[in-house]
Amino acid sequence: MTANYHPAYTAEEALSRLKEGNARFVGGHARFPTVQKEVLAELAKGQQPYATVLGCSDSRVPPELVFDAGFGELFVIRVAGNVLGPSIMGTLQYAGAHLHTPLFIVLGHEGCGAVNAAIASKFHGARHGSRIALLLENIVPALDNLDRKLPPAVLLSAAVEANVRWTIRELLETPEGKVRAVQGDVKLVGAVYDLASGRVRFLE
Repeated sequence: MTANYHPAYTAEEALSRLKEGNARFVGGHARFPTVQKEVLAELAKGQQPYATVLGCSDSRVPPELVFDAGFGELFVIRVAGNVLGPSIMGTLQYAGAHLHTPLFIVLGHEGCGAVNAAIASKFHGARHGSRIALLLENIVPALDNLDRKLPPAVLLSAAVEANVRWTIRELLETPEGKVRAVQGDVKLVGAVYDLASGRVRFLE
């Protein structure tokens, strides 16, 4: 990050914007049903998103709608199970080094199919296609401390949260994560989206 760069929002302000946006979304008062051509023309000149969101590819969890965010406000990375990998890490690094977003969100969601598949693989010996299995390898370690005897719905909910926390832990262990933790200029937050209510629960 360049020393003379000053983002438009602090990490706390960015997090407040996401929380307020989700409240508008849940309350049925979203601000962006359409986008003016003038706005698009201005955004074509460059982007300055206030947050980077690593979310799941699930079609029911579009971060821009969930947080009632307009064009150019969020830098979004979506992959099944909101997992990490070389391409994802490179994209996150780009967001920090070039877009300077002060806030990074790992957004999981209840009922995640990828997490459910990881549960089936770890606890029930389920087999998956080779590339799916490779993706699930990023989730399975997050399940180590879970009780396989929990009711399925409870286990899945706990696994979704554990997976978000695991991804955050991995990010904090990167060289960039360690530097940012010391500098305190970037915030990393986990969250879980509830499919039924539309509400985002931010993790402590």
